[in-house]
Amino acid sequence: MDRMFQDFGRKLPAAGAAVTSFPAIDVHDTDKGLELTAELPGIAEKDIDVSVSDRTLTIKGEKTAEKTVDEKDRYVSERSYGSFRRVLTLPFEPDASKVEAHMDNGVLTVVLPRPAETAEKTKKIEVKRKG
Repeated sequence: MDRMFQDFGRKLPAAGAAVTSFPAIDVHDTDKGLELTAELPGIAEKDIDVSVSDRTLTIKGEKTAEKTVDEKDRYVSERSYGSFRRVLTLPFEPDASKVEAHMDNGVLTVVLPRPAETAEKTKKIEVKRKG
């Protein structure tokens, strides 16, 4: 009996373990700004809303079931449906009129150009060896 409880404790996620968010995203810093990609398989472009306000990017949408199945006829159901929302704080305020978004094979790409004044204020400083 003691062994059962010891094994049970090992199967639980560790405190503070990372919780995954939907959609899964990657953000890359480029010389022109940021490029974000988000995995949105099975979601149509018309069901996705991307908006920028100040330094905040919001991606939201809804994944709907293709057809309704009576619960008594359901054998296995692992796919998820419903609304989602992901909000990210950006390191700069992009020019909203220049932000672009497109979908390709279930991957949303959002390009957020760095504003001119931010680009000019940031200068890469080379670190040299002394002597």
